[in-house]
This record gives sequence, structure tokens and C-alpha cells, in this order.
Amino acid sequence: MGDTSLAWAAWNGHEAVVKLLLERDDINPNKPNSGGQTPLMRAAYNGHEGIVKMLLGRDDVNPNKPDQGGETPLMWASWYGHEGVAKVLLGQGDIDPDKPSGSGKTPLLRAAGNGHEEFVKMLLGRDDVNPNKSDNRGQTPLSCAAGNGRAGVVEILLGRNDVNPNKPDKVGSTPLHYAALGGHGEVVEILLGRDDVDPNASDEDDQTPLWWAAYRGREGVVRILLRRGDAIPDKLNKYGETPLSCAARIGHARVVALLQPPTSAAHGTA
Repeated sequence: MGDTSLAWAAWNGHEAVVKLLLERDDINPNKPNSGGQTPLMRAAYNGHEGIVKMLLGRDDVNPNKPDQGGETPLMWASWYGHEGVAKVLLGQGDIDPDKPSGSGKTPLLRAAGNGHEEFVKMLLGRDDVNPNKSDNRGQTPLSCAAGNGRAGVVEILLGRNDVNPNKPDKVGSTPLHYAALGGHGEVVEILLGRDDVDPNASDEDDQTPLWWAAYRGREGVVRILLRRGDAIPDKLNKYGETPLSCAARIGHARVVALLQPPTSAAHGTA
């Protein structure tokens, strides 16, 4: 990958070697490998806090330099939940904590999707981080956390007044859609505990969270949505299919049993 000696030492956490190399005048501390990853990024990726401090102690190390995918050192730290590295990076006056990658994902979205609760709190404590900032697909940190079943992160995000719990992505899917699709009952319960979450929100194909739960055979989520009372069980999508007919087509027998309307007992005369 074209890593320098400094990058290899940073990657493997060899602080003494990094110190020796940085004392040389002919060492470029920002030199990237073939993927655009710098020594700082390599250290951040593996959570080597001491080396990150050492590198950032120099005036010629750029804390925001991205790799070829647009991922910054902070982004990699957020991916793996390296809180110590994040504190060092966020302590830099010139750090951009909301800088998106090439796919539009921010450090907050990465941390939220991977369930790093303390990391999420750290980023949300800053005024320069937008909690609703979406990626190139329109997914927000909340929808990403919901889709991955990160209940703790969902609660943290919903604890803020400026987080939109119904914000759809580019195909109209809301955080509730993502939670239902993934079968994450605890997250569905948390979202439905709010008065401002629409259980019948429709995506671009007029498919509701209940439709997606039925499609995937998520029996537990179907029960939760039906228990809510205002989820419409026979809502048609744009192709004329209801959650019941969808579950029947695929063969999710238990979901079909839940969605069937009650039958009236026949009363005959002798």
C-alpha cells in the first residue's frame, strides 16, 4: 500500500520509533500511502492516542486530511469508537468535526451507526456538529442508528430537541422504516413512544413500516406496530399490495395470522 516507515510505526503503536523518525528533517509526516492514508490516519484507525498526540504536536500535520474515500482521521476513530483519539483530535482548533466522507457520512453518523454511545455524546456536545446531517442517500445519524438496532444511541439522539425523528431519506424511508425493516423491536418501541413519530409514514412506493416488517417476516415488530392502534394494517402500496398480501405471498405464516382481520362466528338455526 506504499506506507512509509513512519506510517508503519504509527499503525502498530510504536511510540519510540515514531518519536525517532519525527526528529529527522527528511521525514514527511503527512505523506500518504496509495490509498491516501497518512500516518495520523493510521494511528487514529488503530486507536493509538499517544502517537496521535505526538503527530498533532507538530505544526505541519493536517488533522483534516482525508484519504481517497474522503475519510478523515476523526472519521476512522468514530468508526471504531476510539474515544481517547477523538478527544485529542477534537481538541485541535482547526478540526472539522462534521466533515463528510465521499459518501456523505459524518463522524457522528459513523459513530451512531456503530453504537458508540460515548462518542456520540462527545460529538453532540459541540455546536459545530449537525445532528440531522444526512449522507448521500439521505440517511441521518438517527436512521442509521435505528437501522442497526442501536437503541442507546437512538435514545441519546431523541433526547435532543433539534433531532427530527421522521426525517426521510431519498427514497422516503424514515428511522421507523429502518428499525422495522431490521426487526429491531426495542428501537421501534422507543420511536413509537413519541407522539411525533408517524407509524403510517410512507416511502416513495407508499410502503409503511408495517409493510416492511411484514415483508421481512418481523413478527415481533408487527405485533408492536399493531398494538400501537393507529398503524393501518390494510394500507395499499403503489403496486396494490397490503402488508397482509405481501406476507402471504412470501409465506410468513405467523405474520399472516397477526394481520388477518377477525372472523365472525357463523350462527345457524336448527
